[in-house]
Amino acid sequence: MGCKSACSVPLVTTNGTLGTLEIARTTGDVWTDDDVEFLVQVARQIAIAVENSLSYRELSEIKERLATEKVYLEDEIRLDHNNGNMVGEGAAFQSILNSIQIVAPTDATVLILGETGTGKELVARAIHELGRRKKGSFVKVNCAAIPSSLLESELFGHEKGSFTGAVAQKIGRFELAHGGTLFLDEIGEMPLELQPKLLRAIQDQEFERVGGNRTIRTDVRFVAATNRNLKAMVDENRFRADLYYRLHVFPLDVPPLRERREDIPLLTRYFVQKHAQRLGRKIERIPTEALETLTNYEWPGNIRELQNLVERSVILSNGTDLQVAMPEFSGQSTPVAPNGRASHVSETVDRARILQALKDAKGLVGGPNGAASRLGLKRTTLQSRMRKYNIARQYQ
Repeated sequence: MGCKSACSVPLVTTNGTLGTLEIARTTGDVWTDDDVEFLVQVARQIAIAVENSLSYRELSEIKERLATEKVYLEDEIRLDHNNGNMVGEGAAFQSILNSIQIVAPTDATVLILGETGTGKELVARAIHELGRRKKGSFVKVNCAAIPSSLLESELFGHEKGSFTGAVAQKIGRFELAHGGTLFLDEIGEMPLELQPKLLRAIQDQEFERVGGNRTIRTDVRFVAATNRNLKAMVDENRFRADLYYRLHVFPLDVPPLRERREDIPLLTRYFVQKHAQRLGRKIERIPTEALETLTNYEWPGNIRELQNLVERSVILSNGTDLQVAMPEFSGQSTPVAPNGRASHVSETVDRARILQALKDAKGLVGGPNGAASRLGLKRTTLQSRMRKYNIARQYQ
């Protein structure tokens, strides 16, 4: 560029050196002491301006992060997560509690596995609450609920103008979770093209915002959850093997509700008390036959289904006794065998249950004390099953 000499002056503040001021000449003139003194005075003013600019940017980012975190936490408060209210006494439940108590004090990545509705988010929150980061934020990202085109921005944030509609800088969930826990729910739905960036963020605790080139470092604990078989997805090239093994540090299997039948009465009482209080209802008694019906049901929707059913039952109950509003396909929907035929054993069990309910109801099918009510079925549904199982006409 035709430069023949240069003078480099450090930009020094009370907090250290920020960089240098570089001045070049295209002539061969010698830099005098007066020149250098003048440049030192200029450099001091530039250093103050640069330091103020950096401080302003840092304060702006902190302000935006706090504002975003406030909105996020307000949304979390509005949702009822039953924080700390994990209910159960059975062996399967105690095994989960023991595992949580073992891994929570560490910063190890946890992969929570289990069917939909088993309470994986409650387990993740318990890990956070029992860990050393409990004073930090618990930030949740549902990878299945956010469109894949927006998920990267939601996780890592974006810079202003990085894409159409990016009218302002956005703080991502990774930055919000700094010093706390980031819960990646439904991790099996993570788009394949985004998984390398997620892997880097988990391994190196650093990332760049969408449209940005500045590396941002965070201090976050990762907890992921899925109802998918990630190992099978790896074998089918639908999930990266390196990300799977990075998440699979401490796998934690949450059992389905049908494997925790001894906890169903306890969970039912807990949900009845909770929803009765919230809805202003007075439920003083849960009939034994209702608890038996709930305990024998297969619960394809697990604890979430039980909670919703109890809430509906509380709403529909007229007196102080809980009237269980079982779904119409209950009474144990008959499993289908691999050959396509209904299981003979399940039909036998179902027929025996109907006979016992009819016996207890003294042959009465309908009414509040009838067999249909005891089984949590509609009268017409029970009559249809009685015809199917050739149960005596006198019961109808």
